[in-house]
Amino acid sequence: MTGAAGRVLHDDTGAAVVLARPPRRVVSLVPSLTEALAAGAPDVLAGATQWCTHPPELGVARVRGTKNPDRRAIAALEPGLVVANKEENRELDVRRLRAAGIPVWVTVVESVPQALASLERLFTLALDRPAPDWLRSAQDLWDGPPPRPHARVAVPVWRDPWMAVGSATFAGDLLARLGLENVLARDPGRYPRVDPAELDRAGLDLVVLPDEPYPFTASDGPDAFPTTPAALVEGRLLTWYGPSLVTARTALPGRLRAPR
Repeated sequence: MTGAAGRVLHDDTGAAVVLARPPRRVVSLVPSLTEALAAGAPDVLAGATQWCTHPPELGVARVRGTKNPDRRAIAALEPGLVVANKEENRELDVRRLRAAGIPVWVTVVESVPQALASLERLFTLALDRPAPDWLRSAQDLWDGPPPRPHARVAVPVWRDPWMAVGSATFAGDLLARLGLENVLARDPGRYPRVDPAELDRAGLDLVVLPDEPYPFTASDGPDAFPTTPAALVEGRLLTWYGPSLVTARTALPGRLRAPR
């Protein structure tokens, strides 16, 4: 809808976002969205967080972290839009940015189809430009229902305390679409605390250890699961949504195959 002040759009949460014109300067507070914008609309990306590590050569202003963005630095960049995520960013920061007159587009991503739809809305609605080719490729690669599970896995994401992927998460849905059953998929928590000893006795086929947010390595993580094989993977392929989805679809199956 177009009003006197400009286009009135609605982000993934249903919040109204008023844009006088398609934004020419965008600040991203989400690593996945930063990579997506850098690959699909590099001319508009003006700022990102310190955790936005892809692409490695990204040369934009940094506005601190996802949980503590520097709102003054963001305002100084004069963005036409800030992009955020309901899970990764604080509602308080979103409210304060909006109160300062800065439009904020909040994404909601809890599954692969939701991620792909959210990215398309970001490009075609918020930015008013065609969806990039990599997004079309990702949509084609991930089309169709999840296959029948062929292995049971657990995915720790933190240590001391141990936490793992639970229910209603993007990573859990991605694994299901690769034929892997997350044993904590029915846990009421999205990232519940877990006892590795109990998981190690749960008939697991594989423990998946990403290198972020906790930097699991060959010497830090597999030691907690003496009876269950562990697979070390690049966290970006498992938890990021954006161009990494194209790589993840072909790279992860071989890395997440349980030994027979």
